[in-house]
Amino acid sequence: MKVAVFTTSYPRGEGDFAGRFVADLVERLRERGVEVTVVGPEAYRGFGGSGGVVAGFRRKPWLAPVVLASMAHGLRRAARDADLVHAHWLASMLVAPAARKPVVLTLHGSGTAGRFEDLQVLAKAPRLAGALLRRARVVIGVSEQLTDAARQAGAGDARWIPNAVEIPAEAGEEADPPEILFVGRLSAEKGIRTLVDATRGLNLVVAGDGPLRSLVPDALGFVPHEEVQRLLARAAVVVLPSHREGLPMVLLEAMAHGRAVVATPVGGIPSLVEDGVTGLLVPPGDPKALREAVKRLLADPDLRRRLGEAARAKVSALSSWERVTDATLDAYAAALTV
Repeated sequence: MKVAVFTTSYPRGEGDFAGRFVADLVERLRERGVEVTVVGPEAYRGFGGSGGVVAGFRRKPWLAPVVLASMAHGLRRAARDADLVHAHWLASMLVAPAARKPVVLTLHGSGTAGRFEDLQVLAKAPRLAGALLRRARVVIGVSEQLTDAARQAGAGDARWIPNAVEIPAEAGEEADPPEILFVGRLSAEKGIRTLVDATRGLNLVVAGDGPLRSLVPDALGFVPHEEVQRLLARAAVVVLPSHREGLPMVLLEAMAHGRAVVATPVGGIPSLVEDGVTGLLVPPGDPKALREAVKRLLADPDLRRRLGEAARAKVSALSSWERVTDATLDAYAAALTV
Protein backbone atom coordinates (compact mmCIF):
# COMPACT_ATOMS: atom_id res chain seq x y z
CA MET A 1 0.00 0.00 0.00
CA LYS A 2 1.17 3.52 -0.82
CA VAL A 3 -0.03 6.41 1.33
CA ALA A 4 0.60 10.15 1.07
CA VAL A 5 0.43 11.73 4.54
CA PHE A 6 -0.62 15.38 4.37
CA THR A 7 -0.07 17.36 7.57
CA THR A 8 0.24 20.96 8.68
CA SER A 9 2.46 20.01 11.62
CA TYR A 10 5.51 17.75 11.47
CA PRO A 11 8.82 17.73 13.38
CA ARG A 12 11.73 19.41 11.63
CA GLY A 13 14.36 17.64 13.71
CA GLU A 14 15.02 15.39 16.69
CA GLY A 15 14.24 18.08 19.26
CA ASP A 16 11.08 19.37 17.57
CA PHE A 17 7.85 18.02 19.10
CA ALA A 18 5.44 19.68 16.66
CA GLY A 19 3.39 16.91 15.08
CA ARG A 20 5.56 14.23 16.67
CA PHE A 21 2.51 11.96 16.96
CA VAL A 22 2.08 12.11 13.17
CA ALA A 23 5.74 11.23 12.63
CA ASP A 24 5.54 8.33 15.08
CA LEU A 25 2.52 6.90 13.24
CA VAL A 26 4.36 7.22 9.93
CA GLU A 27 7.23 5.21 11.39
CA ARG A 28 4.90 2.45 12.62
CA LEU A 29 3.09 2.26 9.29
CA ARG A 30 6.40 1.88 7.47
CA GLU A 31 7.30 -0.95 9.85
CA ARG A 32 4.09 -2.67 8.69
CA GLY A 33 5.20 -2.42 5.06
CA VAL A 34 3.21 0.68 4.07
CA GLU A 35 5.06 2.96 1.65
CA VAL A 36 4.55 6.47 3.11
CA THR A 37 5.39 9.84 1.58
CA VAL A 38 5.02 12.85 3.88
CA VAL A 39 3.90 16.26 2.66
CA GLY A 40 4.52 18.57 5.62
CA PRO A 41 5.18 22.24 6.41
CA GLU A 42 8.69 22.26 5.00
CA ALA A 43 7.13 21.81 1.57
CA TYR A 44 4.91 24.92 1.78
CA ARG A 45 6.32 28.04 0.19
CA GLY A 46 7.08 30.64 2.87
CA PHE A 47 5.66 28.63 5.77
CA GLY A 48 8.50 26.34 6.77
CA GLY A 49 9.39 28.25 9.92
CA SER A 50 8.47 27.82 13.56
CA GLY A 51 4.86 27.89 14.66
CA GLY A 52 3.51 25.88 11.75
CA VAL A 53 0.98 26.80 9.11
CA VAL A 54 -1.61 28.39 11.41
CA ALA A 55 1.02 30.73 12.87
CA GLY A 56 2.16 31.50 9.33
CA PHE A 57 -1.36 32.48 8.28
CA ARG A 58 -1.63 34.75 11.31
CA ARG A 59 1.63 36.50 10.44
CA LYS A 60 1.01 36.79 6.70
CA PRO A 61 -2.68 36.17 5.88
CA TRP A 62 -2.28 37.67 2.42
CA LEU A 63 -0.10 34.70 1.47
CA ALA A 64 -2.88 32.15 2.12
CA PRO A 65 -3.80 31.64 -1.58
CA VAL A 66 -0.15 31.13 -2.50
CA VAL A 67 0.41 28.67 0.34
CA LEU A 68 -2.76 26.69 -0.39
CA ALA A 69 -1.73 26.43 -4.04
CA SER A 70 1.75 25.31 -2.94
CA MET A 71 0.19 22.68 -0.67
CA ALA A 72 -2.05 21.37 -3.44
CA HIS A 73 0.85 21.19 -5.88
CA GLY A 74 3.09 19.35 -3.42
CA LEU A 75 0.36 16.91 -2.46
CA ARG A 76 -0.63 16.11 -6.05
CA ARG A 77 3.00 15.37 -6.87
CA ALA A 78 3.51 13.21 -3.76
CA ALA A 79 0.24 11.33 -4.21
CA ARG A 80 0.61 10.61 -7.92
CA ASP A 81 1.25 6.89 -7.30
CA ALA A 82 -0.46 6.67 -3.88
CA ASP A 83 -3.48 4.52 -3.12
CA LEU A 84 -4.87 7.11 -0.70
CA VAL A 85 -4.17 10.32 1.20
CA HIS A 86 -4.12 10.44 5.02
CA ALA A 87 -4.78 14.07 5.94
CA HIS A 88 -4.43 15.52 9.44
CA TRP A 89 -6.59 18.33 10.92
CA LEU A 90 -9.91 19.50 9.50
CA ALA A 91 -8.46 22.47 7.60
CA SER A 92 -6.38 20.07 5.51
CA MET A 93 -9.60 19.12 3.70
CA LEU A 94 -9.38 22.45 1.88
CA VAL A 95 -6.45 20.89 0.01
CA ALA A 96 -6.50 17.08 0.36
CA PRO A 97 -9.16 16.42 -2.35
CA ALA A 98 -6.83 18.07 -4.90
CA ALA A 99 -4.87 14.80 -4.95
CA ARG A 100 -7.90 13.05 -6.50
CA LYS A 101 -7.37 10.05 -4.24
CA PRO A 102 -9.50 8.52 -1.46
CA VAL A 103 -8.94 10.51 1.74
CA VAL A 104 -8.74 9.37 5.36
CA LEU A 105 -8.90 12.37 7.70
CA THR A 106 -7.68 12.50 11.30
CA LEU A 107 -9.06 15.21 13.60
CA HIS A 108 -6.68 16.19 16.40
CA GLY A 109 -8.18 19.34 17.88
CA SER A 110 -4.87 20.88 18.98
CA GLY A 111 -5.42 23.81 21.35
CA THR A 112 -2.64 25.91 19.81
CA ALA A 113 -4.75 26.30 16.63
CA GLY A 114 -7.00 28.81 18.42
CA ARG A 115 -10.26 29.43 16.57
CA PHE A 116 -9.15 26.97 13.88
CA GLU A 117 -9.08 24.11 16.41
CA ASP A 118 -11.08 21.17 15.03
CA LEU A 119 -13.62 20.88 17.86
CA GLN A 120 -14.33 24.62 17.81
CA VAL A 121 -14.93 24.62 14.05
CA LEU A 122 -17.23 21.60 14.37
CA ALA A 123 -19.21 23.39 17.10
CA LYS A 124 -19.34 26.89 15.63
CA ALA A 125 -19.52 26.15 11.90
CA PRO A 126 -21.12 22.69 11.58
CA ARG A 127 -22.32 23.24 8.00
CA LEU A 128 -18.85 24.22 6.80
CA ALA A 129 -17.28 21.41 8.82
CA GLY A 130 -19.79 18.91 7.44
CA ALA A 131 -19.00 19.94 3.87
CA LEU A 132 -15.31 19.31 4.51
CA LEU A 133 -15.86 16.04 6.39
CA ARG A 134 -17.99 14.57 3.61
CA ARG A 135 -15.00 14.89 1.28
CA ALA A 136 -13.23 12.17 3.32
CA ARG A 137 -14.19 8.52 3.05
CA VAL A 138 -13.20 7.79 6.67
CA VAL A 139 -12.85 10.30 9.52
CA ILE A 140 -10.73 9.43 12.56
CA GLY A 141 -11.15 11.35 15.81
CA VAL A 142 -8.40 11.05 18.42
CA SER A 143 -11.04 11.50 21.14
CA GLU A 144 -14.63 10.41 21.65
CA GLN A 145 -15.67 14.07 21.66
CA LEU A 146 -14.13 14.75 18.25
CA THR A 147 -15.55 11.54 16.80
CA ASP A 148 -19.07 12.27 18.03
CA ALA A 149 -18.90 15.87 16.77
CA ALA A 150 -17.73 14.68 13.35
CA ARG A 151 -20.57 12.17 13.20
CA GLN A 152 -23.12 14.84 14.11
CA ALA A 153 -21.70 17.18 11.45
CA GLY A 154 -22.21 14.60 8.72
CA ALA A 155 -19.18 12.31 8.57
CA GLY A 156 -20.36 8.98 7.14
CA ASP A 157 -17.69 6.74 8.66
CA ALA A 158 -16.31 8.28 11.88
CA ARG A 159 -14.02 6.22 14.13
CA TRP A 160 -12.39 6.88 17.48
CA ILE A 161 -8.71 5.98 17.25
CA PRO A 162 -6.65 7.71 19.97
CA ASN A 163 -3.03 8.68 19.55
CA ALA A 164 -0.68 5.86 20.48
CA VAL A 165 1.99 5.77 23.14
CA GLU A 166 4.78 3.46 24.24
CA ILE A 167 3.88 1.60 27.42
CA PRO A 168 6.95 1.35 29.71
CA ALA A 169 7.69 -2.11 31.07
CA GLU A 170 7.06 -0.85 34.60
CA ALA A 171 6.25 2.34 36.48
CA GLY A 172 9.23 4.23 37.87
CA GLU A 173 10.00 5.19 41.45
CA GLU A 174 8.86 8.64 42.56
CA ALA A 175 11.48 11.24 43.42
CA ASP A 176 11.96 12.25 47.03
CA PRO A 177 10.73 14.86 47.79
CA PRO A 178 7.72 14.33 45.49
CA GLU A 179 7.69 16.36 42.27
CA ILE A 180 4.77 18.03 40.49
CA LEU A 181 5.45 17.98 36.75
CA PHE A 182 4.15 20.08 33.88
CA VAL A 183 5.33 19.39 30.32
CA GLY A 184 4.23 21.56 27.42
CA ARG A 185 4.21 24.91 25.71
CA LEU A 186 4.26 27.86 28.10
CA SER A 187 1.31 29.68 26.54
CA ALA A 188 -2.07 30.98 27.63
CA GLU A 189 -4.16 28.07 26.35
CA LYS A 190 -2.13 25.69 28.53
CA GLY A 191 -3.27 27.46 31.70
CA ILE A 192 0.21 28.58 32.72
CA ARG A 193 -1.02 31.44 34.91
CA THR A 194 -3.31 29.02 36.74
CA LEU A 195 -0.41 26.57 37.12
CA VAL A 196 1.87 29.21 38.64
CA ASP A 197 -0.79 30.51 41.03
CA ALA A 198 -1.78 26.99 42.14
CA THR A 199 1.70 25.68 42.85
CA ARG A 200 3.35 28.54 44.74
CA GLY A 201 5.63 27.05 47.38
CA LEU A 202 5.29 23.52 45.98
CA ASN A 203 7.99 21.42 44.30
CA LEU A 204 7.08 22.19 40.67
CA VAL A 205 9.17 20.98 37.71
CA VAL A 206 8.36 22.55 34.32
CA ALA A 207 9.67 21.28 30.98
CA GLY A 208 8.73 23.60 28.15
CA ASP A 209 9.09 27.02 26.62
CA GLY A 210 6.89 29.64 25.05
CA PRO A 211 5.60 33.21 25.30
CA LEU A 212 4.85 32.96 29.05
CA ARG A 213 8.33 31.72 29.98
CA SER A 214 8.83 34.81 32.17
CA LEU A 215 6.17 33.47 34.55
CA VAL A 216 8.21 30.30 35.06
CA PRO A 217 11.83 31.47 35.24
CA ASP A 218 13.07 28.09 36.51
CA ALA A 219 11.56 26.15 33.57
CA LEU A 220 13.91 23.67 31.94
CA GLY A 221 12.94 24.75 28.44
CA PHE A 222 12.15 22.19 25.78
CA VAL A 223 14.01 18.98 26.57
CA PRO A 224 14.62 15.83 24.48
CA HIS A 225 11.92 13.17 24.51
CA GLU A 226 14.13 10.81 26.51
CA GLU A 227 14.41 13.45 29.25
CA VAL A 228 10.63 13.91 29.26
CA GLN A 229 10.28 10.18 29.86
CA ARG A 230 12.74 10.36 32.76
CA LEU A 231 10.81 13.24 34.30
CA LEU A 232 7.52 11.38 33.94
CA ALA A 233 8.97 8.23 35.48
CA ARG A 234 9.92 10.10 38.67
CA ALA A 235 6.95 12.50 39.01
CA ALA A 236 4.44 12.12 41.83
CA VAL A 237 1.76 14.20 40.09
CA VAL A 238 1.47 15.40 36.49
CA VAL A 239 -0.67 18.51 35.92
CA LEU A 240 -2.30 19.78 32.74
CA PRO A 241 -4.48 22.84 33.49
CA SER A 242 -5.31 23.61 29.84
CA HIS A 243 -8.13 25.79 28.56
CA ARG A 244 -8.10 24.06 25.15
CA GLU A 245 -6.73 20.67 24.08
CA GLY A 246 -7.07 17.88 21.59
CA LEU A 247 -5.78 14.65 23.11
CA PRO A 248 -2.45 15.75 24.62
CA MET A 249 0.43 13.33 24.23
CA VAL A 250 1.89 14.25 27.61
CA LEU A 251 -1.34 13.06 29.24
CA LEU A 252 -1.14 9.71 27.45
CA GLU A 253 2.53 9.34 28.37
CA ALA A 254 1.96 10.29 32.02
CA MET A 255 -0.82 7.70 32.29
CA ALA A 256 1.34 5.09 30.55
CA HIS A 257 3.96 5.70 33.24
CA GLY A 258 1.34 5.11 35.93
CA ARG A 259 1.43 8.70 37.18
CA ALA A 260 -1.46 10.38 38.99
CA VAL A 261 -2.71 13.22 36.78
CA VAL A 262 -4.68 16.39 37.45
CA ALA A 263 -6.22 17.86 34.31
CA THR A 264 -9.13 19.93 33.05
CA PRO A 265 -12.17 18.41 31.28
CA VAL A 266 -11.50 20.08 27.92
CA GLY A 267 -11.16 18.64 24.43
CA GLY A 268 -10.46 14.93 24.44
CA ILE A 269 -9.19 14.73 28.03
CA PRO A 270 -12.45 13.23 29.41
CA SER A 271 -11.98 10.33 26.97
CA LEU A 272 -9.17 9.16 29.24
CA VAL A 273 -9.47 10.85 32.62
CA GLU A 274 -12.46 9.79 34.67
CA ASP A 275 -12.53 11.92 37.80
CA GLY A 276 -11.56 9.88 40.83
CA VAL A 277 -10.86 6.77 38.76
CA THR A 278 -7.99 7.43 36.33
CA GLY A 279 -7.10 10.91 37.57
CA LEU A 280 -8.58 14.09 38.97
CA LEU A 281 -10.42 16.74 36.95
CA VAL A 282 -10.64 20.42 37.92
CA PRO A 283 -12.27 23.40 36.16
CA PRO A 284 -10.00 25.37 33.82
CA GLY A 285 -8.82 28.70 35.19
CA ASP A 286 -9.39 27.71 38.83
CA PRO A 287 -6.06 27.80 40.73
CA LYS A 288 -7.73 27.04 44.06
CA ALA A 289 -9.28 23.81 42.76
CA LEU A 290 -6.01 22.82 41.07
CA ARG A 291 -3.99 23.42 44.24
CA GLU A 292 -6.47 21.45 46.37
CA ALA A 293 -6.33 18.49 43.95
CA VAL A 294 -2.53 18.50 43.83
CA LYS A 295 -2.18 18.76 47.63
CA ARG A 296 -4.74 15.98 48.07
CA LEU A 297 -2.60 13.68 45.93
CA LEU A 298 0.66 14.71 47.59
CA ALA A 299 -0.85 13.85 50.98
CA ASP A 300 -2.11 10.41 49.90
CA PRO A 301 0.43 8.03 48.30
CA ASP A 302 -2.17 5.24 48.16
CA LEU A 303 -4.53 7.44 46.14
CA ARG A 304 -1.68 8.35 43.78
CA ARG A 305 -0.87 4.69 43.29
CA ARG A 306 -4.49 3.66 42.73
CA LEU A 307 -5.18 6.40 40.18
CA GLY A 308 -1.85 5.75 38.44
CA GLU A 309 -2.46 2.03 38.12
CA ALA A 310 -5.95 2.59 36.71
CA ALA A 311 -4.61 5.20 34.29
CA ARG A 312 -1.87 2.88 33.06
CA ALA A 313 -4.38 0.06 32.52
CA LYS A 314 -6.71 2.33 30.53
CA VAL A 315 -4.00 3.69 28.26
CA SER A 316 -2.58 0.19 27.73
CA ALA A 317 -5.99 -1.01 26.55
CA LEU A 318 -6.76 1.96 24.30
CA SER A 319 -3.51 3.44 23.03
CA SER A 320 -0.93 0.71 22.50
CA TRP A 321 0.89 1.01 19.19
CA GLU A 322 -0.33 -2.40 18.04
CA ARG A 323 -3.97 -1.46 18.57
CA VAL A 324 -3.70 2.00 17.02
CA THR A 325 -1.73 0.83 13.98
CA ASP A 326 -4.19 -2.03 13.38
CA ALA A 327 -7.14 0.37 13.61
CA THR A 328 -5.49 2.84 11.22
CA LEU A 329 -4.86 0.10 8.65
CA ASP A 330 -8.51 -0.98 9.02
CA ALA A 331 -9.54 2.62 8.26
CA TYR A 332 -7.37 2.59 5.14
CA ALA A 333 -8.93 -0.66 3.98
CA ALA A 334 -12.43 0.77 4.50
CA ALA A 335 -11.55 3.88 2.51
CA LEU A 336 -10.30 1.79 -0.41
CA THR A 337 -13.38 -0.47 -0.53
CA VAL A 338 -16.03 2.29 -0.65
